[in-house]
Amino acid sequence: MSEQQELQPVFSIEKIYVKDLSLEVPNAPQVYLEAAQPEIDMQLASEGKQIDDGFFEVALTVTVTAKLPEKTMFLCEVTEAGIFRIENVPTEDIEPILGVACPNILFPYARETVSNLVNRAGFPPVLLSPINFEALYMQQRAQQAEAGNA
Repeated sequence: MSEQQELQPVFSIEKIYVKDLSLEVPNAPQVYLEAAQPEIDMQLASEGKQIDDGFFEVALTVTVTAKLPEKTMFLCEVTEAGIFRIENVPTEDIEPILGVACPNILFPYARETVSNLVNRAGFPPVLLSPINFEALYMQQRAQQAEAGNA
């Protein structure tokens, strides 16, 4: 193998898995008698860390809450995680990969898990809209820079 081949950037998905799963229907069974449409709120959090030489775990947590004016219909939280192999990539490029590329890969899996879980709880499936992780990443970077200057 030539030296040039050895230094080729490597990015691969080693494993994708559900790391944590939670569903609460605090007002069952009465909540199933409600005819009103709930307000759906979604929160996202993403975390990446090195777990071995060239291996990183990224965990994407999606929290979906459905609320009526007086009560919560359901609360669903899914942490979809992946182990990614990243080698021969400049250090400054690793953080954007962990903050943008990996969550982009994990989100469809988390989206499907949320939809299935909510449906199994007796509610219509929740179809989450696509997320622009690059914009979220840039926004977080700007907030961190602002906090660092304060």
